[in-house]
Amino acid sequence: MPSDTALRPLLADCRRLMSERGDANSPLIAQAILHRIQALREDERLRFFERLASDFSPDPKAVLASAQAYAAAPDPEHLIRLTQLAEPPRQELFRRLNRAPGGTAAIVRLRRSLLERLPRRAGLQVVEHDLLHLLSSWFNPGFLEMRRVDWRSPAQLLEQIIRHEAVHEIDGWDDLRRRLQPDRRCFAFFHPQLPDEPLIFVEVALLPDMADAIAPLIDKRAAPLAPERFKVAVFYSISNCQPGLRGVSLGNFLIKRVAEQLKQELPQVQTFCTLSPIPGLMAWLHHVEPATLPAKVVRAHETLKAACGADFAALTHASRLVALAGSVHHALWRLAAHYLVCVSPQPHGDPVARFHLDNGARLERLNAQANVSAKGLKQSAGLMVNYLYDLARVERHHDRFAHGKVVASRAISALL
Repeated sequence: MPSDTALRPLLADCRRLMSERGDANSPLIAQAILHRIQALREDERLRFFERLASDFSPDPKAVLASAQAYAAAPDPEHLIRLTQLAEPPRQELFRRLNRAPGGTAAIVRLRRSLLERLPRRAGLQVVEHDLLHLLSSWFNPGFLEMRRVDWRSPAQLLEQIIRHEAVHEIDGWDDLRRRLQPDRRCFAFFHPQLPDEPLIFVEVALLPDMADAIAPLIDKRAAPLAPERFKVAVFYSISNCQPGLRGVSLGNFLIKRVAEQLKQELPQVQTFCTLSPIPGLMAWLHHVEPATLPAKVVRAHETLKAACGADFAALTHASRLVALAGSVHHALWRLAAHYLVCVSPQPHGDPVARFHLDNGARLERLNAQANVSAKGLKQSAGLMVNYLYDLARVERHHDRFAHGKVVASRAISALL
């Protein structure tokens, strides 16, 4: 195990910061600590996280004694004392580090560094739990500002949009310019402590009808539509810009806030939906056990397997996919419908489906050959899905998904 010699001054400063009670030097101490953390080597940073887990946890004996006192006399004073003792001291350490200039951004970076190490160090989960708890409060949507990003936005912001687009790559400035035309919109959340850094952004296409393919939406040569043709708002990409905020709920609030703003700005737009990938479909298809499927879906699996020569990778080639018979395509749709409706409520379900369904959307429509890019074929054999956001029913739909039930259209339900 590496020596803690290099960490001693840093840990001493952390304890010093924890001992400060409103002293004017606290922000300076916090800033010095953040600079020291930034300068740590790889092995030193790992040991620092381990020391946060071991040295800044609650005292078990004190917590037990306080819990027994509260159980014996459950009054407010005992409850307050118990909650104070049960809270890990590292949470207060992070709060005090947040006082430093640039402290919020530094703590977001610190969590990103922790998340990179977490798969190999399960014992650090307690530190991750505390950081997620604090950042979820600090980045509560009530503190965030939603801004529209357009071609007049600062170049530094536009460069970040290009760099962080995670769903449909932006091919340079001409591509970005087209995505910011009047029939395309981009909105982002910002935090007061990171005013020039988008946290998350969503791209929207304003169209006459619900979109069934991605290529027309991101065609940088396409002519903009006239405003009188705007009837449907299609959310076709949502991208997180801050890896250190993974797991902090931002996207669900952003979509709803954008929908409300567009509804006010463009009253003729009555339909709000997505055109979304199904990133987990092909991986599930490769590994699913037919014995676990309903009879109709088993037959669809057998049909698809026979048409592919028992190699589902054939579905990732556009030419072979197009050549499949209609009955085989129907089998693929049935399997996709089962995956979205029956597997999505489970923890290992499709992440995009879980996001939108948990956000109160309805599973509306499957679209064949909607994304024939290499990525689209590899993930879902070109299939994409529309999720419909009925703003009057999102809470009801969310509640049903929370109880394991996916709200789906008749067209989707008919496939099952």
